Amino acid sequence: MNIPATLAIYGGAALAEIAGCFAFWSWMRQGAGALWLLPGLVSLAAFAWLLTLAPAEFAGRAYAAYGGVYILASLAWLWVAEGRRPDVWDLAGGTVCLIGAAIILFAPRTIGN
Repeated sequence: MNIPATLAIYGGAALAEIAGCFAFWSWMRQGAGALWLLPGLVSLAAFAWLLTLAPAEFAGRAYAAYGGVYILASLAWLWVAEGRRPDVWDLAGGTVCLIGAAIILFAPRTIGN
């Protein structure tokens, strides 16, 4: 398994999902125009496509591992896009989730397991 490629896939998927969801958030909660929905839909489609490239034999395992990456990326979004620095509890929780995701994705398994 190519770890840098895997991280790039999950990182791209997280960015696409967060951007897509943020577009809908902006439309529904912040009064942005309906045109925000178009890039949101494109971004969410890109997210789904990228996640299919994850090197896991089972979709559920790929999605579970992705969850930890998504949480970390969401905290980065909080800081970079929304200007709110994550606190120590955000970072501790994100770290725990990322460790869990790594265990799920990179644990040695027998074929078909």
